[in-house]
Amino acid sequence: MEVNQEGYQSQLVPKDRRTDALGDLRLLPDQILCSILVSLTPRDVARLSCVSSVMYILCNEEPLWMSLCLNNINRHLQYKGSWKKTTLHQLDQPDEYEKCCRKPLHFDGFNSLYLHRRLYRCYTTLDGFCFDSGNVERKKNLSLEEFHIEYDGQKPVLISGLTDTWPARKTWTTEQLLLNYGDTAFRISQRSSRKINMKLKDYVSYMQMQHDEDPLYIFDDKFGEAAPGLLKDYMVPHIFQEDFFDVLDRDQRPPFRWLIIGPERSGASWHVDPALTSAWNTLLYGRKRWALYPPGKVPLGVTVHVNEEDGDVNIETPSSLQWWLDFYPLLADKDKPIECTQLPGETIFVPSGWWHCVLNLETTVAVTQNFVSSKNFEFVCLDMAPGYRHKGVCRAGLLAVDESSFEDAKMNTLCMEDNLCYSDLTRKEKRVRICEPAVEDPNSENARNDASKSYRLYDQEFSYDINFLATFLDRERDHYNSLWSSGNCIGERELREWLWKLWVGKPGLRDLIWKGACLVLNAGKWSECMENICAFHELPLPTDDERLPVGTGSNPVYLVCDNVIKIFVERGTEASFYALGTELEFYGLLHKLDSPLKNHIPGVVASGFIFSENGSYTVASWDGKGVPYVFANHNFIPENCKEVDYPFGIWSKKQFEYKKAGMSIHESIGSAGCSRIWPYIVTKRCEGKIFAELRDTLSWENILKLASFLGEQLRHLHLLPCPSLNFLTSSDSEYRKELPRGKRSVVDGADEVSIPAEWLLFIRTLNGRKKDVSNRLTKW
Repeated sequence: MEVNQEGYQSQLVPKDRRTDALGDLRLLPDQILCSILVSLTPRDVARLSCVSSVMYILCNEEPLWMSLCLNNINRHLQYKGSWKKTTLHQLDQPDEYEKCCRKPLHFDGFNSLYLHRRLYRCYTTLDGFCFDSGNVERKKNLSLEEFHIEYDGQKPVLISGLTDTWPARKTWTTEQLLLNYGDTAFRISQRSSRKINMKLKDYVSYMQMQHDEDPLYIFDDKFGEAAPGLLKDYMVPHIFQEDFFDVLDRDQRPPFRWLIIGPERSGASWHVDPALTSAWNTLLYGRKRWALYPPGKVPLGVTVHVNEEDGDVNIETPSSLQWWLDFYPLLADKDKPIECTQLPGETIFVPSGWWHCVLNLETTVAVTQNFVSSKNFEFVCLDMAPGYRHKGVCRAGLLAVDESSFEDAKMNTLCMEDNLCYSDLTRKEKRVRICEPAVEDPNSENARNDASKSYRLYDQEFSYDINFLATFLDRERDHYNSLWSSGNCIGERELREWLWKLWVGKPGLRDLIWKGACLVLNAGKWSECMENICAFHELPLPTDDERLPVGTGSNPVYLVCDNVIKIFVERGTEASFYALGTELEFYGLLHKLDSPLKNHIPGVVASGFIFSENGSYTVASWDGKGVPYVFANHNFIPENCKEVDYPFGIWSKKQFEYKKAGMSIHESIGSAGCSRIWPYIVTKRCEGKIFAELRDTLSWENILKLASFLGEQLRHLHLLPCPSLNFLTSSDSEYRKELPRGKRSVVDGADEVSIPAEWLLFIRTLNGRKKDVSNRLTKW
């Protein structure tokens, strides 16, 4: 009997169901399909699973339901044995829905390498992996002097003997922690915008049941508040005692210490510590595998994004387990990272700017702290300076800039600060893609040339040196008029207060603090401006205590002897002159009407503007009346405003705000036409203390007296007449022309209605700002 071999084989091999089950979606890779599903709601995913057999498979993947659960969580997380059940529990679905999860359907005829690899990562164990002791240097009982000379700011080191007296060596096991803190909720680290908390007893239960490719782990910076007893179980090692953030109150300083608990396969993916701080990490229980690269050496498979507008840094990286399984085997020996296996009782030091990745080989318990010391202080300040290119260079080396930009920075190293300008880069986002698969033939001449150029720049040119990195700063951007990155570890006002507290509290380190302030605040330029203002008005020159700007305001302010010098910088030249103009108009109104308020407001000693020209500064007086001569070639003031007493007064300012509403900060500043002119005001210094310093010491009687006094002054303020708006009466048609066509606003139908000019201007400004906010949200 003859047998049809092809027909027999076709009966054994199931038909590929992908084409029929996915239709046109079959053209998309499984990874893309899974990424799309994450964007849906749990209800939509459940509906989509009924469409076809392949959709059923994709929609029932545990990693998908893990993401859906974490993105929609609304209370403490309690794991129910699977992420689909946990999600249904979070959504308060009936129990019969959860029972359906116990009977999964099975289909043949569908194969996916992407799903297979992900399933392998979910169920693999690390017991069979061979990890040697590594090549990170090991030291026992390292002295402070040896640490500063050999390692601080230079290279990692693994230290033993620092924790011998810690109670945590005995009490920080999962069993003991569960016994003492089982009902305490800790924060969970996961790639989710939501802050997720789990009770420790629920988390330990999750660790025992889970089979996740990237397991949840406790990474809590508030553990000291949640469980104060844990802070008594350890102490900061003596070699890491110096921390410049100690001058801030606990509620002001950025997150700096974390409790870390994680199961096997969990860990921290590749990253550089925030603000280029240094860190120490002490392991109390279990084993960790560390991989580290020096600054500027981006690991294989990692992509760095630096936003040009605010310098925000975003890093795309595989999970630590995926990197070790999929990328590490591809590395040549010379490209492999520095590695070590950390054992209980050992502390690893990670210097500023070093890339590191951590994989838990078993259940681990650890504590870690980030700190700012005299060795990394300048790097921390540099990382919070305005701009974006220096942030890319600190992390990705010279691969973050093109050849011409690098040469420009190299040639400008010795140039004057005012001549440093890097406005030639106009891309909205600077993307640094490292180690991506090449499209062209890797053996081609172009590919070899590009590779040799990249390695030449890295090996011979790049240096993690503060003077070298500072050459990549954008000197056209200033701290006081640039967007603040949301990724910075501290707010801009808190930064200024931090520097001032360091200046006052650590006088022996003022040379270092001054260098950091020059990097992040451009303090040298503003100090020179202030000294020129003092010399012009024959005021006492500042002492060493008075060199740094004070307060948390948006402009540099100096306390010099009995005077206060305020230089207007925020939002560019035009906005600065309007800010000073309205202040001077207010002072003039007080004296013209002889208001009692003038007895309680510091008097004006001098006012004017300072500008940079040919490398030197020129100071000129200006009382707010008339248009300064430096604006002769700039059309700042509308013609109908030039004839009033204060052309930069309140209503001119409101017209300016209306004109700029809807512009980004860079457009607003860039449209000024000149950026080296700054107005200033000098007033008498107030006596006494600010209310924040007295709040807790005032008696109830004194508080009532203060409230009564402030109420009386508010009454005087409200009695002041508003400046005239006569020059706006004929300009309504001009404003109406500037409104965008096709966009009806609140006032578009106001032709027949009599609306005061003040209201019209105010409403249209709000409409412009609304548009600006909408644009920002759309971009975000």
